[in-house]
This record gives sequence, C-alpha cells and structure tokens, in this order.
Amino acid sequence: MTNPTQPENPITSAAPSGPVRAIADKLTITVKDRRLWVVVGLLLVISAIAQVIGAKTIPLGGALSITLLPMIWGLLAAGFVSGQPWRRLSLTSQEIATEIMGVAVLLLCARLAFTIGPNIGLVISAGPALLLQELGHLFGTLLLALPLAVLLRMGPATIGATFSIDREGSFAMVSERYGSDSPQYRGVLSMYVFGSVFGAIIVSVIASLTTSLGIFDPRALAMGSGVGSGSMMAAAAAAVVVGHPEMKDQVLALAATSNLITGFLGLYVGVWISLPLADRFYKLLTRNRAAVLPGNEKPVPVAEAEAAVAQPVHLARWISMIALTVPGVIVATIATGSFSINSVVTYIVLCVLAALGLWLSDLTKGKLPAIVTVITIGTLLTSPISPIATWLVATAKSVDFLTAITVMLTIAGLSIGKDLPALKSIGWKIIPVGMVSIAATFVLSTIVAEFALGLWH
Repeated sequence: MTNPTQPENPITSAAPSGPVRAIADKLTITVKDRRLWVVVGLLLVISAIAQVIGAKTIPLGGALSITLLPMIWGLLAAGFVSGQPWRRLSLTSQEIATEIMGVAVLLLCARLAFTIGPNIGLVISAGPALLLQELGHLFGTLLLALPLAVLLRMGPATIGATFSIDREGSFAMVSERYGSDSPQYRGVLSMYVFGSVFGAIIVSVIASLTTSLGIFDPRALAMGSGVGSGSMMAAAAAAVVVGHPEMKDQVLALAATSNLITGFLGLYVGVWISLPLADRFYKLLTRNRAAVLPGNEKPVPVAEAEAAVAQPVHLARWISMIALTVPGVIVATIATGSFSINSVVTYIVLCVLAALGLWLSDLTKGKLPAIVTVITIGTLLTSPISPIATWLVATAKSVDFLTAITVMLTIAGLSIGKDLPALKSIGWKIIPVGMVSIAATFVLSTIVAEFALGLWH
C-alpha cells in the first residue's frame, strides 16, 4: 500500500503514483485542517474497536483453522469506511492517510528491530537458510502464477503481474524495460492494487493455514514471511506467532530480517533475473502468439486508473508521528488492560528512530533507505553490545507488535478506497493470479527455508 515512486517500507504507502498519478503540486496539510482530524479520529476509533474484538479462530475441520487477528478487522473496517459508496472518505483524506501510513511502516519496522537485537545470535546461526529461502520469492510466482495467467489468457500483462508480488520497485523495472503505456506495466499496476487491497489478508490466511498443519519449523515459516512487503510480512509473521507464541521474538526477528534481505536483493534480482526470466517463460508458454489472444478483454488504459486519484498532499512528519502515537498508546492499553507510561516512552523512541532514518534518507537523497537506518540502529540498541538493551527491551514490551500492526493496517485501510475503481477496471483474472502469486511466494520460501535449516542444523 505504498507509493511506487519510493520504497515501500521506508516512507510511503497506498495508491500508485508516478506514471499513474496526475502531475500536480502537493497540497500542504496543517494541524488546522479538519480532514486531518477526521482521519486521526477514524484511525483511533476503528483500531480501538478492532483490538476490543480481538482474535477470532475459525475451525475448518481437523487440525486446520484460520485465525483472524485484530489487524484484519482494522483493515477491513477502515477499507469499508474509505470506499463505501454512500458517503465516501474524501480523496484528500485518503491521501492524508497515505502520508501517515508511510511513517507507520517505519514505526513498525523500528518495533520489529527491537526483536532482532536480543536474537541476533539466532539470526546469524540461520544465515544460510535466510539467504536460500530467497529462491522461493524468486521462483514462486514464476513457476505457479505465470502459467495460470497464461492459461487465463491475460496476454503480455502476465509478465508484469507475475515476475514478483509487485511492490514499488517493480514499477521502475517494468516501465524502463517496456514503457509505462505497455500491457506489462498494466500487469504491474493490477497486481500492485490487488496486493495493496488484499495482500495482507491473503498472506495472513495462508500463513495461518500453513502454520496449523504443524509440519514446518516456526523459523522456516518466519523466513517465508519476508515477502518484500512490510504489511504482508507483518501479517504473515503475526499469524505464525499465534500458532507458536513461545517463539514470538524469534519469529518476528527472522521475519523482519528476511524481509530486509528481500528488500535489499529484490531490485537487483528483479532487473537481472526475475523480469528477464518471466519474459522468456511467457514467450515459451505462448510460443510468441499475439499479445492479446481472442477472447481477451480489452486492456484497460492507464488513464482510467487516474479517475480516482487525488492531488498529492504534504504532511509534516512530526504530525504523522503524533497521529500514530496517540492511537498506538490507546490500542496498547486496551491490549494489556491497563495504561503504562512505558508505552508512551516506547512510541517516543520509535518516533526518534523513524525521524533519524528519514533525515539520513533525505541527506543521502534516498541512497540510504530509511528502513535500513531504522532497523540497523534499533537492532544495535537492543543487542548484547548495547548498554541500554535490557532497559529498552523491557520498556518496549508495553507495546506489543500485534497492536502496532493493528494501527498500521487500519491507517492503510483508510487510504485504499481510491484504489477500488482501478481494481475493478482491470478485470477478474487478477484475483486468482494474485492469490496464487502471494501464496506461492510464501509457501515455496517456507519449503526452501525448511530444507535449508535441515542441512545446516
């Protein structure tokens, strides 16, 4: 749910921009703007209600079950409020939510970093498995989703939709190779919108089902969760944690590290391996038949996706941090049953780390992504070499990871209403293809990690 002109995890989220956003000056939003407080109020109310509802487990027979966590309720309810047809949340308000979402992802990554530090030994010992499981992210979509898309006769859009799960960097890769008016680009757009709206829900269900099978090492499931999307990684890891609460910190540490590795390698792997392979595999399966086969629906012009795009907004980052801290503390209080000043202190520390990461990213003109700074410093502060590690880890326990993700996905839901017309316009075929892409990258990565763990341990 991120802005494709910038890295997803660091600083932005939600509707695509760049080639699919009208060029316009940004609208500056201040604390006096009523639309800001509408968004913050909805974030607070919806996330709090979601936390009160709590986790609900749906048995599917035998040992199989699906656990729907508060974050799912928050995402679904906020998405409904954002996109319902009777009195929609204004497009400007959704853009405000998008800006807040960018900072929310950083705060979540900072909280995740606090689980990596104390478990740094575990991460190092699982090193080979962490690297090898990236093969699952590379080949999962190509081996399963691409043939399905060819079978459904999606045309060249197949390449863009299935060479990865299509986060932000994918837009740059495909537009440079094929052009932003190509069917390959529309494939990226369709998968991006589908993943933004449904990705966290799908991967949460898949992770919950896979965990309930009881045949995979929790560490392998955690590594498989690092699919390259912050929200999807968090959703998958949270589902694994529910199945293995005794390994919560280890699961979160490995998932965060796996996601970071995927983010590092994804751009280079995509440009030099995944995209060329997808192109060749598609041509092999279709034997270079016509781009749009008989019976295919007419490709949707990119211009149609612009209909629901508002003027971009500028929101000071400190405002976003305050807008997230207040609901975050309230949701944490609901989860624990009592207020703790430690939750306020924790959010202050998270905001400081996010601000530092954003500052260094701006200083280096994006060459040092904010997420790298946030996770690196957060890990060092909670590692055995840090003099404040014991205090910080104890303090941060007041803000559980699951409450942080509930707040993040709720604000994400408030930003996706404007994406729904684009999702409807691309046709039904992206639904099965998108579901297989997301499921395949998680499951295959988990299988590879399981095999690698068996070799090295």
